[in-house]
Amino acid sequence: MNRLIFMGPPGAGKGTQAKVICNEIKIPQVSTGDILRAAIQNGTEMGLKAKKFMDAGDLVPDEVVIGIIKDRLAEADCKNGFLLDGFPRTIEQAKALDSLLKDIGISLHAVINIAVPDEELLKRLLERAKIEGRADDNEETIKNRLVNYNNKTLPLLDYYKQTGLLKEIDGMGTVEKITTLIKEVIK
Repeated sequence: MNRLIFMGPPGAGKGTQAKVICNEIKIPQVSTGDILRAAIQNGTEMGLKAKKFMDAGDLVPDEVVIGIIKDRLAEADCKNGFLLDGFPRTIEQAKALDSLLKDIGISLHAVINIAVPDEELLKRLLERAKIEGRADDNEETIKNRLVNYNNKTLPLLDYYKQTGLLKEIDGMGTVEKITTLIKEVIK
């Protein structure tokens, strides 16, 4: 059974790898953005709470996001495992997730960090912006996203290292090579 978290900076290839791994080991990719939108669309109690914040232009509070994740993990397709993509992003969120998992009687198998140097991330994100025609992804914006990641999310690596769950993957190389490394870690 695989209960995983994928971490890594913007442009590391988390989304690409998550799709490949989830297809291969037959577990759902649980993306906080996707489940927030689905909860709102389905009119769930937590979805309605989230919608109020989003409609006001505010960030959805952690307790609402955790509630939505709890609802999502209770669905039948998560029974044999899941891959959390995009959550947690802060130590506070990681602690809330730990508490949630303890409450529902399950534990994580691994936290996989896909590590890529900042210079390569900048190159990848600028290329992706060009391909996708995203005018908002300029060099300054990308550098700001990387600074935010390094300040807010990077401390999670130490948090998960202390739990023994953290597995570091070299994110340089082909998609296939990185997939192979991840599969070796989650055997």
